[in-house]
Amino acid sequence: MVFLNDMRVRAFCYQFGAIALVAFAGWTMFAAASDNLAKQNIATGFGFLARQAGFVISEAAIAYQPTDSIGRAILVGIVNTVKVSALAALLGTFLGLVIGVARMSRNPLLARLALAYVEVLRNVPLLLYLFLWYSLIILVFPPVRQALHVLPGVYLSNSGLVLPALILGKGSTAIAITIVASAAAALLIHRIARQKRIVTGRSNHGTAIAFLALLAPPLLLWVLGAVSVTWDVPEAGRFRLTGGLHVRPEFVALLFGLMLSVSASVAEIVRAGIQAVGAGQWEAAAALGLSRSRTMRLVVLPQALRLIVPPLTNTYLTVFKNSSLAIAIGYPDLVMVSNTVMNQTGQAIETIAIFMGVYLGLSTVISLAMNWYNARVALKER
Repeated sequence: MVFLNDMRVRAFCYQFGAIALVAFAGWTMFAAASDNLAKQNIATGFGFLARQAGFVISEAAIAYQPTDSIGRAILVGIVNTVKVSALAALLGTFLGLVIGVARMSRNPLLARLALAYVEVLRNVPLLLYLFLWYSLIILVFPPVRQALHVLPGVYLSNSGLVLPALILGKGSTAIAITIVASAAAALLIHRIARQKRIVTGRSNHGTAIAFLALLAPPLLLWVLGAVSVTWDVPEAGRFRLTGGLHVRPEFVALLFGLMLSVSASVAEIVRAGIQAVGAGQWEAAAALGLSRSRTMRLVVLPQALRLIVPPLTNTYLTVFKNSSLAIAIGYPDLVMVSNTVMNQTGQAIETIAIFMGVYLGLSTVISLAMNWYNARVALKER
């Protein structure tokens, strides 16, 4: 039993025991519920996922028809949830970084505007903002018959935004593989160039070369005719718009609500991280002749990042879970699709277990990714 003196072994044993205990408790409750439902002649199990769905989903990020299975419908809900949550997290992080830096500005007007932005968004429930954005879109913009022709091929109405859609024909698989390979090559080139620049202290135009490596192969395929690309331009009919990519108001309202909510939280995290960096760093950078903006970008923010990443993980977990409020405005996320499935099949326990497992899985993946990144940017003790 000497190995139990190892702290890592004990930590692993504690975690394994906790997971086993939770799994046993969950299985016990599920088995008891299944027995009770069987006594009342209520079907149990996940066989219902293979049945025909029979209902329409207003917005699907992947191909879906009412004749598809219930499992396919739930998959559509999962993809819709991931799509809007990931976009909100990405855009909210960028906006929050800008607002957080603005809060530290020496310009008192800019700093107070950023403070007002944060306080308003943090102190009003997200659900109210979802209703606000959705109501504004429905009431302010004209109906489809009178859609605003904003740009050539771009229409705006209370049914959403319609844009020209890019359609890949011949060679779609080849272009997808090429884009992935080009992105990997660009990242590798950028990393090698950065390491060489650190060692030699001389610029080697690594970013430009990486950017060229990212764009050149796909463009070459298109020039050689290996890929056919067409545009589906929307057309205004008498009663509706046909063709193009339709961005629905439910998606826009949910995206805006989540993005602004995330940006307020990220702004406070960024502000706290910047303030945690010692004043000596600012003074040392000023002594070297760096401007305040370059000091922020090259000296302060890289050090603040080590303090920003851990609380940022909780913010990303929150945005994925808050996306379940989409049911209030009719966006077909996982919860809304699951509710429809429950109403049709009557198998509430299995359906709830599915979307609880999905949220747990998404949260685990986000935590693992952020912990990995946090370990990369953390200070290494020697």
